Amino acid sequence: ENAFAYALVRDGKLSVEDIQVIFEEKCQLVRRSNLLEFVRVEQGLEGVGGLDGLKELLKKRNRSWLDAAREYGLPAPKGLLITGVPGCGKSLLAKSASNLWQLPLLRLDPGKLFSSYIGSSEENIRKVLKIAEATAPCILWIDEIEKGFQTAPSAGDGGTSSRVFGSFLTWLQEKTEPVFVMATANNIQHLPAEFLRKGRFDEIFFVDLPSEMERVAILRVHLQKRLK
Repeated sequence: ENAFAYALVRDGKLSVEDIQVIFEEKCQLVRRSNLLEFVRVEQGLEGVGGLDGLKELLKKRNRSWLDAAREYGLPAPKGLLITGVPGCGKSLLAKSASNLWQLPLLRLDPGKLFSSYIGSSEENIRKVLKIAEATAPCILWIDEIEKGFQTAPSAGDGGTSSRVFGSFLTWLQEKTEPVFVMATANNIQHLPAEFLRKGRFDEIFFVDLPSEMERVAILRVHLQKRLK
């Protein structure tokens, strides 16, 4: 809202040039939080070998957060939980989705949420969610989500992890702003069962080691990069 007001006050009207001004103001808001990282992405889905099912889903849901889609009766996508073998393209796919959808990508390291000061962890999760909604429409990428939300709460934390998890879970279920949550996890067994219930995420995908055909596609992507 502040970025919108700044662009309007600057010359008394909104124009195409003001879009970049608003975008940069939102980037500054993210950086000042020290909790979220704004990730600039140049590579699209053409840089991802294999994972055809996931890529097809992202293409189908493109532009589904727009007002025209809502007026047509299409619900805005909630998010995806992608779990599986480390190093098989989960993070790359999150970045590529940002390029495909032309939406800002905000990366959250769940470990940054927790602080030794009483009440700070709860305040941090509220601040992260507020910034994400202020930046909407956007993609909130939670990298290795199991690091922050595990099945067993930390011993002796006074219930802090449970309260942080509860705040995030409530927001995930009830959010109305177009914030698409792209969560990646190396081991889904470390996540609470509540995350896996229907309605938290649109879909849950498991990413395994690439098949023979997918390895050919991956090799082709790398060859094209080096032959340019």
